[in-house]
Amino acid sequence: MSVVKINAITVEEGAGPLLEERFAARAHLVESCPGFEGFRLLRPVSGDDRYFVVTQWADEKSFAQWRDGAARTAHSPTGKKAAVKAELLEFDVVVESLPADN
Repeated sequence: MSVVKINAITVEEGAGPLLEERFAARAHLVESCPGFEGFRLLRPVSGDDRYFVVTQWADEKSFAQWRDGAARTAHSPTGKKAAVKAELLEFDVVVESLPADN
């Protein structure tokens, strides 16, 4: 079953749009990585002020290959800093429900 990685990102005051712009600019870099199954950037609405970057992978090995390869280049710091803290949350998918057309 798949693995899910959630990067919980705390951003500088007012830096949310900058973070969103940066992720939008590089969102498609991960799509061709072996074992990649999905990506979402979640903006906080209520109850939390962190952004959540959610990726789903076929297995731990696929995630590790991306993390240790393409991700290093994509996440190299450039320009103004948006994030002040990031915490990686890791999960195994144990139950999944998708629309019938998938």
